[in-house]
Amino acid sequence: MFVENISISYRPLFFVIGSMPADDVQRKIYINMKNRISHRINGMGRKGNASNILKLRPPIVLGFLPESDCAPIVMAEQLGLFRKYDLRVSLQREMSWKNIQDKIISGEFDAAHAPGALTFLINAGFAPEECDCLSAMVLSLQGNAITISRQLWSRGVRDAETLGKLVAQDRDRRSYTFGVSAPLASQYSLMCQWLRTAEIPPSVRMRIISVPPAQMYPMLKLGYLDGFCGGEPWNSLATQAGVGVCVSTSAQLAPLHPEKTLLARRTFTTRRAAEHERLIAALIEACAFCDRPENRRQICSILALPHYVNAPIESLEPGLVGPFACEENPVRSLHGLHVFSRYRANEPTRAKADWITSRLYEFLRWTTRPSSFDSVFRLDIFRRAQTLIEGYDLPERKSPRPSVQPHPMNAMSEPAF
Repeated sequence: MFVENISISYRPLFFVIGSMPADDVQRKIYINMKNRISHRINGMGRKGNASNILKLRPPIVLGFLPESDCAPIVMAEQLGLFRKYDLRVSLQREMSWKNIQDKIISGEFDAAHAPGALTFLINAGFAPEECDCLSAMVLSLQGNAITISRQLWSRGVRDAETLGKLVAQDRDRRSYTFGVSAPLASQYSLMCQWLRTAEIPPSVRMRIISVPPAQMYPMLKLGYLDGFCGGEPWNSLATQAGVGVCVSTSAQLAPLHPEKTLLARRTFTTRRAAEHERLIAALIEACAFCDRPENRRQICSILALPHYVNAPIESLEPGLVGPFACEENPVRSLHGLHVFSRYRANEPTRAKADWITSRLYEFLRWTTRPSSFDSVFRLDIFRRAQTLIEGYDLPERKSPRPSVQPHPMNAMSEPAF
């Protein structure tokens, strides 16, 4: 009787882990203790409470950066879409894409909001350590802009052509520094594309450096940058503060190009495949919510919170509510600066992958496609996730052709995404 009164916190565990006792009395004690432990795990003696077992599973750790296009991830949490799909998700805010990359590689993050090129670069070995990753969803299209300093604006710079003329006048007097948030990502590509049209002489020192998004505005204000290509709301913040002037947008330079994707560790997508698909389903619904004009002001008020983007609502509205326009420029943003769901935005198609990799080929001077790129964008996983959205009216599927002609140096500005 003494043994039967032992607390289940200690010695009964030895019975469970060890072999079945031979003695009949001990056998009954073993079975009794085993049942009590099982009931305790299932909910303090309540049978059939499977949800408590599920809660023991670690949450999905999902990283994001404070830019306006993190809206689908934020709204999925705010709208309860993660709970709808029986997911436990922990959102983690980071301040640079390098931090996102490092925490994906180390396994601290299961998935993250990331530039489309980052998944390809990690798989190609452009990271401190090897890590197999994939993207089964595109979170947004376009959404970047080019902003120059007020000093350049006061000296007559209105576009790339006038910048080229100013640079030709200065010649060897000074160097120029422009910022992008991630090397070799879409912002770097757009910045290079814009600078090419300036026809800057080779003798002029022109630098493009990597700067965390939230530091673009202060570095422009302090004079460390002459301009930058970045996401919202940092262009609008610089413009409203009188520090910079927006001179071009990605909607003009490369309409509907793939911007952010859901970057995920391949080990996560295989070991927790069902959760990964439910995560995509939740984000598909969130993207559709974010693309509805009537929801945009609500989204701005939520993104402005300190633990999300932490920026003034007035700086978030131009890119989300609109209209977003460059100063003294009649061309307005095509289809809205941010596109989250329309025009089949979320599908990780081969055309979107080709847009990203074609720029990597150009910058890295590759002649052949690395075999590791073939399984980076996974449309098959996306299709399975779509089937989980019961009774959901998918957004408009037709992708109209952009009305503004792409620049001749950008042959893929108007891809069939």
